[in-house]
Amino acid sequence: MLRTLLKDTTGASALEYAIIASLVSVAAIGAFLALGNQSKANLESVKAAYEQAN
Repeated sequence: MLRTLLKDTTGASALEYAIIASLVSVAAIGAFLALGNQSKANLESVKAAYEQAN
């Protein structure tokens, strides 16, 4: 019984796809956070320049 469980690979592809999808999701979240921080810094710079001009 243990040998048949060790040889069974029917769910391996689904597991691999799930791992890949989770890695892509983590990378996307990291990119969005970095982009958001940079956008916030840019907008704060524009706000400061606008307030200084007025």
